[in-house]
This record gives sequence, C-alpha cells and structure tokens, in this order.
Amino acid sequence: MPSSRFVVIGGGIAGLRAAIALAAHGRVTVLTKGERLESNTGYAQGGVAAAVGPDDSPALHAADTLRAGDGLCDPEAVRVLVEEGPAYVRELVEWGARFDRDAAGALALGREAAHSVRRVLHAGDATGREIGRTLWDRVAGLPSIEVLADALAIDLLVSDAAVVGVRCALATGERRDLVADATLVATGGAGRVFRHTTNPAVATGDGIAMAFRAGAVVADLEFVQFHPTALDVPGAPRFLISEAVRGEGAWLVNERGERFMGRDHPDGELAPRDVVARGIAREAARTGGRLFLTLAHLDPAYVRERFPTIASACASVGLDLARDRIPVGPAAHYVMGGVATDLMGRTSMPGLFAAGEAACTGVHGANRLASNSLLEGLVFGARAAAAMCEASAAGGLGAGRLMAGDLPAGTDGAPSLPPAGARPLATDDVRDLMWKEVGLFRSRDGLAAACAALAGPPAAPDDPILANLIQVARLMAAAALRREESRGSHFRADFPARDDLHWQIHVCERRPPRR
Repeated sequence: MPSSRFVVIGGGIAGLRAAIALAAHGRVTVLTKGERLESNTGYAQGGVAAAVGPDDSPALHAADTLRAGDGLCDPEAVRVLVEEGPAYVRELVEWGARFDRDAAGALALGREAAHSVRRVLHAGDATGREIGRTLWDRVAGLPSIEVLADALAIDLLVSDAAVVGVRCALATGERRDLVADATLVATGGAGRVFRHTTNPAVATGDGIAMAFRAGAVVADLEFVQFHPTALDVPGAPRFLISEAVRGEGAWLVNERGERFMGRDHPDGELAPRDVVARGIAREAARTGGRLFLTLAHLDPAYVRERFPTIASACASVGLDLARDRIPVGPAAHYVMGGVATDLMGRTSMPGLFAAGEAACTGVHGANRLASNSLLEGLVFGARAAAAMCEASAAGGLGAGRLMAGDLPAGTDGAPSLPPAGARPLATDDVRDLMWKEVGLFRSRDGLAAACAALAGPPAAPDDPILANLIQVARLMAAAALRREESRGSHFRADFPARDDLHWQIHVCERRPPRR
C-alpha cells in the first residue's frame, strides 16, 4: 500500500505540531514562506496559557476565555482548548522546551490581561521562538518530513470540488505542483493587511485567500485584534511590547504622567485587549499627545532580566525599558477569523484542513484571550493531523463536517469583477486604507468607501502576495460592514452597542468551488 502524502503550508506552531503527528503515517512536505523561524509563532513574546498551576483549572481558564470572547466563542471549542492544552504544554517540556522556572524549580507562571490567575508559561520574553526551536528540533529527527524553505504557496489545487494539493514557487524560481491526500493551511495571520502591525512581513493572509478562492468557507474576518502596546517611535518598526509587561505591573500614562485606563474598565491596564487599545486611542485623541508605558516604579534589575528582548529593542532606539517612558500605540496583531473549520480542522472542502491563526474554530470569539494563540496551535494542529490521517486512510479525501448548508450567516456568491475604471491597488494603498477605515473605529461610510476602493484590481497583476492581501482586505471590510453592532475587537461608531438579538452569529462567506 503506497504511503500517504501530506502537505503542510506553514512552519509555525500549528503546522509543525501537525507535521510531527503526521510523520508516522506518510510523507510530509512542509512549506515555509520565509526562513524556518520566520512566522508569527517566532514573534510571540508573552507565552502560552495553560491551566497547570495549583490555583488554576480548565474550568477557570474556560471562563476567562469565554469572557474575553464577548459572547461569540464556541463553548465546545473552548472546552477542547483548555482541557487538552495542559498535556500538549507538558509534552513541549518533555521535548526540551526551556520555559522559565521559579527558585524551587517549578514552572514560572505569568499573568496577562483578562486572566484571573497566573497561568502563562514563558521563556523570557521570547516564548514563541523557544517553542519554534523545540518543534523544529523535533522535525529534524523525522526523516519522513521534507521542508521546503522560502517556498511561496500560490494556489490550492482543486479537482472535482476537492483540494488535492498546492502549487508553489520555490526559492530557485521553479514552480511545482505538490499533490497530496490531505493539505493543511497553517499560514498564520494577516496583520500586514494594515499599515501598523506587530506581524512579520510574511503575514499576508495567503492561506485564507487561497482557501477562499478554492471555494472554502471563511468566517469572522471582521474580528481583528489590535494589540494595545506596540513601540511607537517614528522610523522604527512597530515592535510588540508584550502584554506580560502590564501583567508584571507596568502602567499606561499620558504625557502628564496620569494613568487613564481606570476610566474605561475596572481592571485598568489589565482589561481585555480591545478595551485597552481603544482606551489608548481615545486618550490620545482627548489629550492630543502621546501615550506611554512606564515601569519606572518597578525593580530595574527584574525588568531587564524578565524582558531582555523588549529591553534590547527599546535600547536600539535610545530608550531604557526600566527607567524611561516607552511611547506606545495600537497595531494590528491577530485575526480571530479565518478558514472555517470543525473541531478537527476539517474545512468545508474535502481534502482541505486548517489550523492555527489561519483557521476559525470559534475558540476566540470576538476577542482572543492573551496567550491562547500558541495553545490553539498545539491543540488544533494535533487534532487536524489526526483528521488528515483518518481522511487519508479513508481514501484520501475525507469530507469536512462543515458543509455549506451549515452556514449560520453570510453570502454565497463569488465576488463581482472590478468595476470599469477602478483604481489599481498597490500594497501601500491597501494597508493605508485598511488602517484608516477598517481599524480600531469603524463606520458605515468608511467601510463602504473601503469596500468600493478594494474592488480595484492589483497594480501588479502577477504578484500573488498582493492579490492575497487585497482578497483578505475585501473579506474583512465586507464582514465589518455587514456586522451592525460593536462586539469585542469590532467597534462600529454608528452601532456602538452589542446586539445579541441579531448578531450573536458568525458571519461566513464562500464562493463556488473550482472544479
């Protein structure tokens, strides 16, 4: 019997955890768009949340996740995450992940916004990079896994309305079709759709765009999390200042040194991310000045030891994290929506699976709880691998449970052709437009203008990354225009209240599958 063939698109935590599980069942090809550690996983600073502490429990973790998700989490997805998560974290430790420990040798647990207890395991302030190292080391010892680095996935291969692999462009310039019994989209997020983002250059929403073009259902793309505290220094990248900094006691202050988050939420700096991000934007508008993080009231030696990566980034622009006020502002950080899946990573198309930030299981609802993303990659990456093996054993194309008839809301048609005379779109046009009209504060007029502008063709028709950027931007703007309420990370100035009667649903979209 021939060995099964699996393709994993993406080298972050979800893709690698899936590849490791698949390795014993066939030949696995992993495509990474950049270098091996160049993914959103490698940029995750704060840590991975799991109920492993003596004062914690999966039930408590679930309650915090549901509260942050603002009424839109799938409770069963949350249950799977919090109950299965601790075992996968312990597995990482067994595989050699070097998480920080306290003086007694126990795992050190940090606290972040909207968590009721300390439950965040961390490796300094570079946890994602340490987890990535651990998983890549594991992959290196598995001969059935082939890694194609600097390989750009261009489009999914579709036959008889099923996904049968992927077309990619290799670093040599060669284009290759990789045929597979099961294909996993684990391409991460789409933060580069926005002008200001904490995401690396590779996060252009490729997997979401490819899956949509192929005919898969996408969901919840109006929900984009804007991290409250990215370094805001002119000419410098929007480097992430981890939420763990506020978890350890940092304050947000205005130019007069006044704390202001208490006006927006009783938890102040540790309110949910969407609340803090909008609070910063409102305070900047109210005062006309800059906003800052300050740790000057904390022990300087502890600050530098706990956050060496952030301290180094601040030092590179002439700032001392332990003593100076650090100018910060919101930036696009995480996409809660993505390719719609069931709890095993199955999409609406046979042969296609998705996991991690590129997927939408409903686990994050309208606003992701801090440090749940790495846990999601572990849990649902492994689950997707199990479903891929099952599909391969059944003949290679196991149909997804999530069929078109199950859609709770949305539209069913292919996007219309660009109107005659529509202005061609370059990357900067898309990013500026999305930041202005589909950012922290949204309105009908701005969103309608964004949808009209995004109907234009790409300025470089042969650039697949630009095409993906435009496709994801169109989906985000259209979903945000449809959702006439404010919930979690989605805030409509013209509909400022949450509306459970009409909008406690998932907005989905699909186009007819290619054949």
